[in-house]
Amino acid sequence: ETEPLTSKKVVSDCNEGEDCKENGLLVRNPKSALRLVEDGNKVHPSQGDKGEAAQISNGYSGVPSSVTCGGVAEVEDGQCTAPAATTTTTTTTSTTCGAEGQQQLMELEDRETWSKKIDFLLSVIGYAVDLGNVWRFPYICYQNGGGAFLIPYTIMAIFGGIPLFYMELALGQYHRNGCISIWRKICPIFKGIGFAICIIDLYIASYYNTIMAWAFYYLVSSFTAELPWTSCTNAWNTGNCTNYFSKDNVSWSLHSISPAEEFYTRRVLQVHRSNGLDNLGGISWQLTLCLLLIFTIVYFSIWKGVKTSGKVVWVTATFPYVILFILLVRGATLPGAWRGVLYYVKPDWQKLLATEVWVDAAAQIFFSLGPGFGVLLAYASYNKFHNNCYQDALVTSTVNCVTSFVSGFVIFTVLGYMAEMRNEDVSEVAKDTGPSLLFITYAEAIANMPASTFFAIIFFLMLLTLGLDSTFAGLEGVITGVLDEFPHVWSKRRELFVLGLIIICFLGSLATLTFGGAYVVKLFEEYATGPAVLTVVFLEAVAVAWFYGITQFCNDVKEMLGFAPGWYWRVCWVVISPIFLLFVTCSFLSNPPQLRLFDYNYPYWTTVVGYCIGTSSVIWIPIYMVYRLIITPGTLKERILKSITPETATEIPFGDIRMNAV
Repeated sequence: ETEPLTSKKVVSDCNEGEDCKENGLLVRNPKSALRLVEDGNKVHPSQGDKGEAAQISNGYSGVPSSVTCGGVAEVEDGQCTAPAATTTTTTTTSTTCGAEGQQQLMELEDRETWSKKIDFLLSVIGYAVDLGNVWRFPYICYQNGGGAFLIPYTIMAIFGGIPLFYMELALGQYHRNGCISIWRKICPIFKGIGFAICIIDLYIASYYNTIMAWAFYYLVSSFTAELPWTSCTNAWNTGNCTNYFSKDNVSWSLHSISPAEEFYTRRVLQVHRSNGLDNLGGISWQLTLCLLLIFTIVYFSIWKGVKTSGKVVWVTATFPYVILFILLVRGATLPGAWRGVLYYVKPDWQKLLATEVWVDAAAQIFFSLGPGFGVLLAYASYNKFHNNCYQDALVTSTVNCVTSFVSGFVIFTVLGYMAEMRNEDVSEVAKDTGPSLLFITYAEAIANMPASTFFAIIFFLMLLTLGLDSTFAGLEGVITGVLDEFPHVWSKRRELFVLGLIIICFLGSLATLTFGGAYVVKLFEEYATGPAVLTVVFLEAVAVAWFYGITQFCNDVKEMLGFAPGWYWRVCWVVISPIFLLFVTCSFLSNPPQLRLFDYNYPYWTTVVGYCIGTSSVIWIPIYMVYRLIITPGTLKERILKSITPETATEIPFGDIRMNAV
């Protein structure tokens, strides 16, 4: 138990009750396991035991195993015997036993960890706090009862969002694998979930970074003495352009368009050159250059792994909070700001009786915290084994929710100012939703403030940093998943794989860079990812709580943290969270959104296309299930039992060595 695994030792017959060495790991029979754990617990009192058997296990302990490693030793049902006439001398750290053994050794020896705990926290916060916190939450909040909306939002966070967030962090940290290979250690038949997650992440990367390209275009355009969306004298303006902020008395008619809206639609997007999704038009070379620069920044931030991206997020995750504070102070001092704040937080209690308010609250907290994208699994897999992921889950989810609420004040103080200047009600000013809220309404308000150039630069810089660390996270979920699944191919070629992934994402974004690209972005945002990721997380929660077993999962958490999750977490994981996800998914599918952007109403066939894109990722889950049952030998019952039984042991740190949890 205390002998270094790297020492030279002749492998001989292993008697009952002794430990054998295989693949550089300790392979123990049940009798020696109890003694080893009891002795180890004296050294590591914080490590929890594993139930009545007090064995270190990942749920695989009750399954007989038979492993032959290069003719050195054979392990069967916990008994270890050496083949006859075997005098192999072990002089290296490990012996590779096929691809699986090589993969386990790479996980043990080569897996990097975060340089500092704060790197991990900032990365998770940067991932969770994104552009949606700034534009989506404020709009949904005032649309669904203002301050009254905080009640369903908080309830859905406590019983749905945060438990799922905590579950993914714990899974990733315990099993130390990405979204694909982790299922070998949980429930192999659900491995298709990992492939579905990677496809969803690629879809998101194809449109999410285009929104950042818009923000970058605005940033570059802001380096002028007079912002280009303040006047109607530019080449892209039309006769309907009306600048009601001018000193002349201007009458606002039904056909009037603000200069900020024309800059967004006719200069940045150029949607007037497209007839819709059936005729997208050409590609905007300006946006293409902006997107190319963004992907270049992304590549050099993540190409070396979490040790480099963990340093970049010190800027990208903290800078938005500095800017939010500056904009909040500036907005609070504007005339009419109180009107916007009152509109934002004034409760409408009647709204709580409407089902759609609860659906919106559930969807908002889910997409804000972001379980199901493989990111939390990937980031947590680089943690130290005994890191307190429970505390991390509470801290990061709380920061995320508070940021969303504070962002509402940043937006609505400015909307109150706009209403004051237009002499209109706030509800008339706040009709823009999504990116239009930022690129039209907020941009127009900034343009008419004192020191407008300065505030425009820092605002669009904030949008860029909000988007960048979310992109880092989304791509890291794919990278970690693929590298852990195919370590023998990509483990030493990470830079090359990341380059290929970035190129694929860039080529996949070309449709969103056309003159009708904004229509494509809207379609992907509503249909390609929403229902798909909800389905993925629902199946993930069911697989962990019902197939892997809630007792086993809680024992894993106890082994890492020294304490087991209480009944509240168990009830949430087994019952409430799956119902929460099923509720949101069914509500979305039963009442799909009617899409409209600017003056374009999406035809019916675009809804079918959107669902087809979403299904193209989820379909891999049943495909893999069928494939798994076909390749597994035995009767149908035996195939099912083997397919839902963990097939790979989890290596658990124990002092200076790691042991197979078998």
